[in-house]
Amino acid sequence: MSRFWPGRTDRLLIAPNDLRTVDATRASEIYAGRFVFAGKIVTSHGRSIFELDPPSEDWEANLLGFGWLRHLRAADSAITRANARALIDDWISKPIRKRGVGWRADVLARRVMSLLSQAPLVLNDADGKFYRRFLRSLTREIRYLRYTMVDIPDGVPRLQVLIALCYASLCLANQAKHIRTSSRKLSEELQRQLLPDGGHISRNPGALIELLPDLLPLRQTFAARNIAPPQALLNAIDRMMPMLRFFRHGDGSFALFNGMSSAPSGLLATLLAYDDTHGIPMSNMPHSGFQRLDAGNTAVIMDTGAPPPPAVSRDAHAGCLSFELSSGTGRIVVNCGIPATGRDNWRAFARSTAAHSTLTCHETSSCQFIELPAMKRMLQGAPIVSGPSNVGVFREAANDSIQLTATHDAYARQFGVVHQRSLTLSNDGGRLEGEDTLLNASGSSTRNKPDDYVLRFHLHPAVKASRLSDARGVMLVLPNRDVWTFEAVNDKVDLEDSVFLAGSDGPRRTAQIVIRQNRKDSPSVRWSFTRSSASAAVTNARRDARREPELPL
Repeated sequence: MSRFWPGRTDRLLIAPNDLRTVDATRASEIYAGRFVFAGKIVTSHGRSIFELDPPSEDWEANLLGFGWLRHLRAADSAITRANARALIDDWISKPIRKRGVGWRADVLARRVMSLLSQAPLVLNDADGKFYRRFLRSLTREIRYLRYTMVDIPDGVPRLQVLIALCYASLCLANQAKHIRTSSRKLSEELQRQLLPDGGHISRNPGALIELLPDLLPLRQTFAARNIAPPQALLNAIDRMMPMLRFFRHGDGSFALFNGMSSAPSGLLATLLAYDDTHGIPMSNMPHSGFQRLDAGNTAVIMDTGAPPPPAVSRDAHAGCLSFELSSGTGRIVVNCGIPATGRDNWRAFARSTAAHSTLTCHETSSCQFIELPAMKRMLQGAPIVSGPSNVGVFREAANDSIQLTATHDAYARQFGVVHQRSLTLSNDGGRLEGEDTLLNASGSSTRNKPDDYVLRFHLHPAVKASRLSDARGVMLVLPNRDVWTFEAVNDKVDLEDSVFLAGSDGPRRTAQIVIRQNRKDSPSVRWSFTRSSASAAVTNARRDARREPELPL
């Protein structure tokens, strides 16, 4: 936390921390005029980077959010400080900077937070003229942000704007009135958007990773100004931190539900360092609509919730009752997820039920999305217009296992059925048994309605899958040499192509286990994932090897 003591022209009091991952080598690229964002490279060749045509909207949002300043600060040299000032001066002086993406609410909020947090980089040895230009421009952008609240999309963008306004009121001098106002508005929005169990109203785990890197330093900034943080801010952080552990697999990655993509492992580690509990993940998140089963080193995370409200469902997926399975540091069953950049090319598929490890009736998604282009433009996306209205969950612990049963009624009206999924995880984590059943929906008829359905289990790209000779199972070899076997004794099992969209290096080809059935012939499919005894022995040996030897008495 850096301080700037006010003089006659100095109105910036403090610079908040930036928790996001930095890479000092990026500074030399930017100095050379190479700007790499969202998988695209633009070289300025001596021209203003702000005058060049952006290769994508994601690239432009990254450029105009100024988050890249943290890489220049990490290099910490006179050259990078001068380069940062030159680029900011270029931005301030360009009439073209009034174009659309740069003034989108979430981009503008990110730019304000970046300029405030990286002020030490650009102001410490700056001359008075630049200092005043910087503050005038920053003040104008804050004022613009303050009076555009009515046009901000609901959900994370609205919270980002309110967080940015809180930062602005704390970091600039003579802002006592704005501190009270921005704190009150942020508190109200946090109470509305953060559910009692710590999940976000959008049901997207990625919202936690978007918000916590800003909320944690905001708490510190209140303390640095000797101002008590709003209780709603403290409560929100305390509720959100356990959710980070809830969605994590053994390899540190996040479960892929409702728009979640790859998350930077360094940022996750930084956020978890602020978790004072360091406890095991909770198993039941009833308000967010997720369940977790843990046994041995095996984890199962399942979506057991209805779609979020339409206003925050622009990124929500039709993945009700889908699950992910991991063993130690190896992910086995996943959902396809969505790329971190270039989402538009994959969005329709990624949101479909077929992109999730669950049951699909007649290749029809369990949620329907707005499709009319004019409506999508007006609503700034394609929210969910229909989906499951009743999702039931029952959980119990038996002597040797944990059992979870859930149902959803998304297919009741169209196909006259309710999907029920039962999962049973053994206490040693070595066997996951499942049963998917299509029950007759009360008050609905299945007569003359399609009765075909398909079960899909998308595999992580690191898993090597081989179909067994009896066509009733698949052998799965994990990178750590653990071997698991999938079996469906009464049904034919196919191994088909799939795609893993949430890789840190972009979409990757993978495989999926597929079972196709007809409800009239077989309304239920029983299946299992079992770790081989050899794998269990190796796991135990590794665990024993990590234990410290007992000292003699």
